[in-house]
Amino acid sequence: MSQSGWQRRDFLKLLGAVPVMTSLPWIAEAATGPRRPPIARVEPVTETIWGEQVVDDYRWMENSADPDWVPYMKGQGAYARSMLDAIPGRAALGKRLNALSSGAEAISMVQPSGGRVFFSKRPRNGDNFKLYMREEAGGEDKLLIDPTAIKVEGSHVSLDWWTPSPDGKLMAYGLSPAGSENSTLYILDIDSGNLLPEKIDRAQEANPQWLPDNSGFFFNRLAAGQAKGSVDYFKSSVSWLHRLRTDANQDIKILSVNQYPQVKFEDLDFPMVFTDPGSEYVLACPQGGVRLANAWYSAKLADAVAGKPQWQQVCDIADEVTGVALVGNDLYLLSTKGADNGKVLRTSAAAPDIASAQLVVPASDLVVQAIVAAKDGLYVTLLDGGYNTLRRIDRNGKAGDIALPFEGSLDGVGATSAEDGAWLIGASWLVPFTVYRYDPVSGQCVDTHLIAKPDVDLSGYEAVRTFAVARDGTKVPLSIVAKKGLKKDGKNPAHVSAYGSYQIVQSPYFSTRFIAFLEQGGVMATAHVRGGGEYGKRWWQAGKGLNKPNTWRDLIDCCEKLIKDGWTDSKHLGIEGGSAGGITVGRAMTERPDLFAVVLSDVGASNTLRAEFSPNGPPNIDEFGTIKDHDGFLALKQMDAVHAVKQGVKYPSVLLTTGLNDPRVSPWEVAKMTATLQRATASHNPVLLKVNVDAGHGIGSTRTQIDDDLADQYAFILWRTGKKGFQPH
Repeated sequence: MSQSGWQRRDFLKLLGAVPVMTSLPWIAEAATGPRRPPIARVEPVTETIWGEQVVDDYRWMENSADPDWVPYMKGQGAYARSMLDAIPGRAALGKRLNALSSGAEAISMVQPSGGRVFFSKRPRNGDNFKLYMREEAGGEDKLLIDPTAIKVEGSHVSLDWWTPSPDGKLMAYGLSPAGSENSTLYILDIDSGNLLPEKIDRAQEANPQWLPDNSGFFFNRLAAGQAKGSVDYFKSSVSWLHRLRTDANQDIKILSVNQYPQVKFEDLDFPMVFTDPGSEYVLACPQGGVRLANAWYSAKLADAVAGKPQWQQVCDIADEVTGVALVGNDLYLLSTKGADNGKVLRTSAAAPDIASAQLVVPASDLVVQAIVAAKDGLYVTLLDGGYNTLRRIDRNGKAGDIALPFEGSLDGVGATSAEDGAWLIGASWLVPFTVYRYDPVSGQCVDTHLIAKPDVDLSGYEAVRTFAVARDGTKVPLSIVAKKGLKKDGKNPAHVSAYGSYQIVQSPYFSTRFIAFLEQGGVMATAHVRGGGEYGKRWWQAGKGLNKPNTWRDLIDCCEKLIKDGWTDSKHLGIEGGSAGGITVGRAMTERPDLFAVVLSDVGASNTLRAEFSPNGPPNIDEFGTIKDHDGFLALKQMDAVHAVKQGVKYPSVLLTTGLNDPRVSPWEVAKMTATLQRATASHNPVLLKVNVDAGHGIGSTRTQIDDDLADQYAFILWRTGKKGFQPH
């Protein structure tokens, strides 16, 4: 990366900090590269929000056209790279990670269709996910789409999403370069291997839904003319009907804001249309960004195809419907209204009436996490503290639990209303991902061998499922993976991850990459903090809005538990959070800087008071709030790690990461956090910003990129916690 452009208009104002920085003991540890990070110019912007003055020293970073922006980011990236590369043991650790990841397969989605099964998999030695097909009757895997064979202006290309036609003969899919998620839609004729003539851009949130006769599909397309990076980028998207082998300019508009008086939604909602191959009806849902509960509508398929759908409301947002399954004319609704753990209702797509809907799955102590329909019945994924079970409701309404061959999580359940049974992706902390086929006739889950088992010996490791008691008495699940018999003397380097937003569950999962850290005597732990979904709606709401401090305080209390039990101590403790997890680790660090040795913020949300003014900010208002509302402002101010940093505090070692093409958490959030910490900290601990030019939010990143990121994180923890072999001479 370039090291030029480090001059700043305010350099003389900050010159007093330079002697301190140049005297830091870790500066000289980099053999090559810049000897200090670039200093960001300070240009305060003061606003009064709800009677409070808020000062933003780095508002200029929000303008990517500012002449200082690119040099600053490249300078930070170059400095971080030189420091990380100088860590003894980093290169060997990277090679070990590469060997572990290249020797393992990974799978992301399985979907049956037309007597075939389709799946996206990263094969052994592969660098990214590819799309495959297998005839259900058996046979070899057939490679359909290989994005690793494509380059766009020198950048890697990723497979963003894919949807097979009901007959299994066509595939709609999206590709994007450099982790941007800015998809272009293509259509593949599977048997011939030929692409259809369509090449449709602005397909980032496309969600194609095929017509039952395979002649076309409904899909969402972003509005033309919106500037990338603009706060309006996701506004006014439209659901269209596209007929195969026709110009996209001839598509029929099916649903858009203000198109139908009976369908009311905001211009930032995504109007989605859903189909079922055996149904005479279609469903519409204006999805409110990250909002879990949405309004739903139904209409006759024939009317929608004619471009004249007569939408009738199924439910409103207030009905708290978070999941839907359409089977013929039967409509199943997963609702949390009056049932925090969820219940399943059944009504008719022809004449929907949620008020008199039949109760199919009543609320219980288990959380109803998801529903999916197959020909033989409804498959219901249940959740308890992050661990899944599965239940089947047959066509007669009889319920039965399905015995899973492992204790852990279901990463996906693939089914179609045209075929019996389901395909399950399962894993646990020490159980590699496996794809099972559930047969309702035999009642058995059978390994399909769609993904090969990694050639690793896991017998020397153990997974511990325990709890920490938070300061308010709440029991917070805590998962720990380590070597069997590891000495609990408080001297073990620890990597503790936490998230805590969107009701997302930090479920048990497996990665061979963990082994590289565990081999060094490390402890891998996950704090299942409030704000996530481990216990459903109540767990989410307990870490949302003004309750958000529970999220980072749960992490703090989980870390105190690890220390109390001897797994680690404050000199060996590292915490990690990605994306919205940046709030969690950023605020844990600013509230308890003494507790942690290392903080890793990976594409982390850091400046929540300004997030709604980023391209992906408005769709996230439902989760985090808006400064236009007083309580929203107070909540966002609590979450904002940038504004929580205090001058002169001794902060731990910090490694932040961003991708310049990130469409979800704008790079300026991470850059502001970096500049604020580097300017404020009174410790001699490094604050590094790793900048990935050919990446975005991590979705679509290659295996090699993920390996490099983890090698940097693990090496950084091992360096800053004093691990032998990772200390500079």
